[in-house]
Amino acid sequence: MRQAAPPLSAADFEGNFAEIHPPLAPQAAIAEANRCLFCFDAPCATACPTHIDVPRFIKKISSGNPRGSALTILDANILGLSCSRVCPVDVLCEGACVMHHDHKAPIEIGRLQRHAMDYFYAHGPRLAAAGRETGKRVAAIGGGPASLACAAELRRRGVAVTVFDARPLPGGLNTYGIADYKFRPADSLREVELVRSMGVEFRCGVQVGSQVAIEELEREFNAIFVGVGLGPTEALGVPGEQLAGVVDALRFIAEYKTAEAKPRVGRRVVVVGAGNTAIDAATAAVRLGAEEVTIVYRRGEREMPAFKYEYEIAKQDGIRFEWLAQPAAIHGATCVEGVECARMELGPPDATGRRAPRPAPGVVFRLDCDMVITSIGQSRLVAFLRQCRGVRVESGRVVVNPRTGQTANPKYFAGGDCVNGGREVVDAVAEGKRAGQGIAQWLLG
Repeated sequence: MRQAAPPLSAADFEGNFAEIHPPLAPQAAIAEANRCLFCFDAPCATACPTHIDVPRFIKKISSGNPRGSALTILDANILGLSCSRVCPVDVLCEGACVMHHDHKAPIEIGRLQRHAMDYFYAHGPRLAAAGRETGKRVAAIGGGPASLACAAELRRRGVAVTVFDARPLPGGLNTYGIADYKFRPADSLREVELVRSMGVEFRCGVQVGSQVAIEELEREFNAIFVGVGLGPTEALGVPGEQLAGVVDALRFIAEYKTAEAKPRVGRRVVVVGAGNTAIDAATAAVRLGAEEVTIVYRRGEREMPAFKYEYEIAKQDGIRFEWLAQPAAIHGATCVEGVECARMELGPPDATGRRAPRPAPGVVFRLDCDMVITSIGQSRLVAFLRQCRGVRVESGRVVVNPRTGQTANPKYFAGGDCVNGGREVVDAVAEGKRAGQGIAQWLLG
């Protein structure tokens, strides 16, 4: 790296990555809970992909029963802690709150959920013992939210589950891929331990398909759940991408979250892409000491895929945006020195219904920088999915029965990003939960 920002002390790192949404104090939580109308039809619960009984868990907070509140949440969503921190509540439960009809602030459902879950984990986190053991065994490939939810659902029904994960730590993107100021690896691992306490076995650092053959799992287990998520970040496909100082966003985030030696960041950073992960990488670069961070996006502000609140965080951190721009080349002798960008314009809609970007004739400019972080979407794990015999894959996604998660091969079930193409943690939990129920029904009747 040509010019790196000075390394942070441990104290500076903690300060820079302090939580942006602090917890509610106990009295404040009760006061907020008492604002709830406890709607009978509960549009907030309908809007939640896992259908948490929101009025019920809030009522228990208002009556001074935070543990009972947490158990209500966990009954519907075993990852209630992470979802309380990272869910886009403004477009889900809080977005559906009836308070909006009276032009009032919605109930702070996310923070109330966090209040209940924080209490639960601080006061001996434990759940009821699993049901009578059935003798059935299920393998879950991938240790992310979908597999954790599937495993918890199966253990409640007395089905043994073994989770295989290629990484050293389980938890998937909850552990490795979410900005530290929103959710920390230690909290992700607390949720993993809760699932482990239900009797789930974890085998980490094991690559299914190479170290362990799929056929071996087929012989050993009664059913297989595929929750492998997505693959590495897509390549830009431009000259200079191999230069030192070019890193993909997920690797960058994982390293600063879990590595003992925090990565160095360039003094000037360019982030390519404008999704939520790109914003996480850009804001992390600022917090790691970058003096200047620019996000380059080939469409305009109205088309950016990041949530509005993520965009607001980026603006508050002083991040610049270059709209309608696309990298054409990365320049440097041995390391990154700058990015050459083509100015874009929006043409007619493409197959997705979005206006397709195209180069504006003859308009090229350069951004000097010391580091490039790429975040233009993740690749599909097609090669691995082809090893799952009889599993149908279309456009890189596993095709499943949406009610049960079952694939074309009845022994295989799937959920999470490898099915939906990349959505929120709560969506992965909902799909894993449905698949767990589907597996239990298929195995046990």
